[in-house]
Amino acid sequence: MLEPTVQIARHPIHPMLVPFPIVCFIGAFITDIVYWQTGEMMWTDISAWLLLVGLIMGVLAGIAGLIDFLGNRLIRSQTPAWPHMLGNLLLLVLAFFNNMVHTRDAWTSVVPTGLILSLLTVLILPITGWLGWSMVYRHGVGVAR
Repeated sequence: MLEPTVQIARHPIHPMLVPFPIVCFIGAFITDIVYWQTGEMMWTDISAWLLLVGLIMGVLAGIAGLIDFLGNRLIRSQTPAWPHMLGNLLLLVLAFFNNMVHTRDAWTSVVPTGLILSLLTVLILPITGWLGWSMVYRHGVGVAR
């Protein structure tokens, strides 16, 4: 059975947490672009907070996903499971380094390294999201029967 290990009232926790880092990382990329164009310090602060919240929520989602991944060999055997996990791990590593870069002085926290890391993070999101979607809608992972 492809039920997740981590659930509340038969609802999987991993997909409940995933939207938070997605929104935060996309928001950080947008605020990085706005800072790059305007030079307003407020936008670097917003980016840094979005990255931190996205990283915390991403780690929580990752822990729930990893427990599901390790707790059920049928989930591990699904074709998209490994690339989904490894892609999201890469995403969190990039977000961590991006968060460290954003602790620097305003201009150097965004241009060019922070902006590049934010872009890379946002480019990985649709790939890992599609793999997660595929696990649910094509392979039935976490679907109540």
